[in-house]
Amino acid sequence: MEAYVAIKDTPQEWQVTESVTPFEGAKTSVRTDRVVMPDGSVAGRDYQVHPGSVAVLALDDRSCVAVLSQYRHPVRHKLWEIPAGLLDVPGENPLRAAQRELYEEAHIKAGDWRVLADVYTSPGGSDEAVRIFLARDLSESEGERFAVSEEEADMEHARVPLAELVRGALAGELHNTCLVIGALALAAAQAGDGLDALRPAEAPWPARPF
Repeated sequence: MEAYVAIKDTPQEWQVTESVTPFEGAKTSVRTDRVVMPDGSVAGRDYQVHPGSVAVLALDDRSCVAVLSQYRHPVRHKLWEIPAGLLDVPGENPLRAAQRELYEEAHIKAGDWRVLADVYTSPGGSDEAVRIFLARDLSESEGERFAVSEEEADMEHARVPLAELVRGALAGELHNTCLVIGALALAAAQAGDGLDALRPAEAPWPARPF
């Protein structure tokens, strides 16, 4: 019987002969690099430069997840998502950012935090890295709710059983990257070594050191 091969992503950096930034937006930009290929040729690669993001799968004691729906103009859909946001400050602690997003988008605080998954959302066209947290021991946050505007003014909130999120993801009914990955990762963790075996909330994150 053929033995399994252990696999692990490894950092590499191929030679860049030229780099230009033809577009700079408020939060992200577009960069064009000329990259030396293994055969010696040089190819252009265009990609979005992104500060990184955090997302929170908040699980209550009924095994339901806090979700919200928001209009996403590039895909012309209103998507069900989990609370998430940008790492707006360079070097910002991702746990602090996740706690802020959970408060601002769901008015929830959590007593137990773990790392569910670290992902690159679209590595062929963006350097965006996302850390998805699991938050448990939930309670309502004190104080006033965060003021919303633009797309967030139309936001809906719900608590949905984890099993229903997994079903919806596999049925092609739910499409948000962080929701799908978070729900499937949580289900896998529950079926495997358990949630207490997940990485601690302050685990190193080489993609976005803090």
